Amino acid sequence: MKIVHICLCGAMTDGFNYQENVITKYHKKMGYDVTIIASQWIWDSEGKLKRTDKTDYFNEDGVKMVRLPIKHGTVNSRLKTYPGLYGAVEKEQPDILFIHDCQFLDIRKLASYARRHPNVKVYVDNHVDYSNGAHGWLSRNLLHKGLWRFCVKKIDPYVTKFYGVLPARVDFLKEMYGLPNDKCELLVMGADDELVEKVKSTRNAVRDKHGIQDDDFLVVTGGKINQFRPETLELMSAVAESKYKKIKMLIFGSVDETLKPRFDSLCENNRIQFVGWQNVENTYELMNAADLIVFPGLHSVMWEQAVALGIPCIFRDIEGFGHVDLGGNAVFLKNVTENSLKEVIEDLYLTPDEYRRMKDIARKKGMQYFSYKNISKRSIEK
Repeated sequence: MKIVHICLCGAMTDGFNYQENVITKYHKKMGYDVTIIASQWIWDSEGKLKRTDKTDYFNEDGVKMVRLPIKHGTVNSRLKTYPGLYGAVEKEQPDILFIHDCQFLDIRKLASYARRHPNVKVYVDNHVDYSNGAHGWLSRNLLHKGLWRFCVKKIDPYVTKFYGVLPARVDFLKEMYGLPNDKCELLVMGADDELVEKVKSTRNAVRDKHGIQDDDFLVVTGGKINQFRPETLELMSAVAESKYKKIKMLIFGSVDETLKPRFDSLCENNRIQFVGWQNVENTYELMNAADLIVFPGLHSVMWEQAVALGIPCIFRDIEGFGHVDLGGNAVFLKNVTENSLKEVIEDLYLTPDEYRRMKDIARKKGMQYFSYKNISKRSIEK
């Protein structure tokens, strides 16, 4: 049986640990013949978009990659089209079409294909909510309730299930695109089972490498530190200003130039280390070495990865993102400030019984909820 994954709404980069990378990996491991149809745009090691010349090849997971050129701009252009899409899908002859995101014009071509091939099962997921889209009247009413709703309605008759990857994104499907409740479902993002297992034994080595003692209380954070996630600077200040010298911090990722002056200044504190951009396996290792993982800004898939690794967490409290609360494994902050972060971190450091309670919940439930192996199975069971 062949599954064709469509990743044309944004850049799709080999070797990343995003949903489209990991679900396709586990579909392949489940014995399916898997192809990804994507654009030629990828993210480079500096977090910048670039175009690759690669077209047809197999990625590191043995998944066939078909990369299509774009007409009308870059992968970020709302009016982009892919002249070769219909032919590429027809050549692959899928039994299942799994469409990642629905906010692109050429989803209409996939609707045409599904209409002409009624035995093909179609699934569509959604990665947009009110925190990363539909900002302002024009975007909400003309783009989402207008253009994208029109496109979604074209594919809707052929879709078995629409998945929101967060609770807020399930709601968005229903509210913005007028989809019925019974056709929309939560399919969470998660963590790569193989990597979670692989890094279990690396905790001590990673802490030793960075000079973290056994009795240090290590806070880890990371990702893209930019104008959309400036709260990382408040977290750094919280650690720097804490009177408890055993509270240490490791940061991985990239830093926007506009934030670098303050960021670099905070890194002068000897309890804060910045280790730069890391590959996927290294980010898992760094998070696994933590006593506490803190993501005080907007959501990324690292929230789910952190929970899956069984580490207590602090997250920003955002409506529709409470799925990472497994019954006490995390603290959620409505007002993210240096003082609020410092208070919670110090409380957990000073109350080991409460910390152990959080850790027990995280270890027991993390992979029950966020195993990508299980998520991949469920994604095509309906």
